[in-house]
Amino acid sequence: MPQRTPFLQNRGRERRVLLASAALILSIIAGTGFAACRDSKATAAGPGGGMPPAEVGIVTVAPASLPLSYEFVGEVQPIRRVEVRARIDGVIESRPFTEGAVVKAGDVLYRLERVRYDAAYRSASARMGNARRTLERLEPLITRNAVAQQDVDNARTEVESAQAALDEATKNREDAVVRAEIGGRVGRTLLEVGARVTGPGDLLTTIEQIDPVYVTFRPSSQNLLSWQQDPASRKLIQRGSTLKVRVVLPNGVELPRDGKLDYVSPSLDPATGTQEFRAAFPNPDRALVPGQFVRVHLQGFTRDSALAVPMRAVQQALGKQFVRVVGKGDTVVARDVATGPWSGESWIIEHGLEVGDRVIVDGTQKTRPGGTVHPTPLADSTKTAEAPAPTAPAPAGGAK
Repeated sequence: MPQRTPFLQNRGRERRVLLASAALILSIIAGTGFAACRDSKATAAGPGGGMPPAEVGIVTVAPASLPLSYEFVGEVQPIRRVEVRARIDGVIESRPFTEGAVVKAGDVLYRLERVRYDAAYRSASARMGNARRTLERLEPLITRNAVAQQDVDNARTEVESAQAALDEATKNREDAVVRAEIGGRVGRTLLEVGARVTGPGDLLTTIEQIDPVYVTFRPSSQNLLSWQQDPASRKLIQRGSTLKVRVVLPNGVELPRDGKLDYVSPSLDPATGTQEFRAAFPNPDRALVPGQFVRVHLQGFTRDSALAVPMRAVQQALGKQFVRVVGKGDTVVARDVATGPWSGESWIIEHGLEVGDRVIVDGTQKTRPGGTVHPTPLADSTKTAEAPAPTAPAPAGGAK
């Protein structure tokens, strides 16, 4: 095998040296570019080299006097409900009223056959006339001692007895026509024409007075206790107070008139632990129907020196409610809270917050406990609100 000449060996060494030098230069250039890129990113991110602090909208907790609105389920009841019954027995001859119609006091509802009662009336009337004529004949004779005083006394007694019989016969004759005792909406008839009425034991129909109407609702013992502990609230739950009672119909429309607290039960229902309240509402348009269930709003209560935050600031996880607070150094801290009633769009905080705490309202999804944020007062923040975190439902039967 022929050996290489010295010339060729030198050319090979030079070629390897050049390739190694080129590789070294390329590695130096690449390293310099990567470092420059890294330095530029670090400069843009900030002195710490991480992501910039998230901007959040906050509110500073401060005591305030807040209005409270309580909501309950209410039932509409007629202000009066009268059972229509006949005072006498007899066969129904006619029924002039229309079921479900509005009647006035004195309108004829039923007519019973009254042949017997007409006859009894005529008999009592004749007896009365005879007794009266007898007394008129005897009274002038007593002054001339032509009759005994006993005869005159007996004649007077007969007049009084005949008058009583006539009054009863007249009343029975009139009771053959059954009239409405009150004005209102008449119900379904329970006995039709041709049926025999045996007397007051037979219910014919009912009449309900529906203008005005009652709306009853039942606050819980917890509500009652909180009201009793506050002097201003205690005055509002008295009959005839200035408490504003509003009603929302089943279709979600609020009745355009207020009710007035009319009755408060003196005791609690031991079965439910609630107390019955009743408000009277004008009902000229018949919008409230007896038996209807509505939502009752009580307005006029206030909470003094209350600490509240917007509802969307309160979050819930693992059965607990919490808010995120901006602490020292603008770091985020999770704080467990105990919520109370609602006041408009705010949630009153019973425990967990203090005056001056900065609570995050908008941008909570961009934060984490221990992270740094850039807080902006909510009133001055122009950023769009983040989707609110799930909040706990309002206490059943309580303030809203």
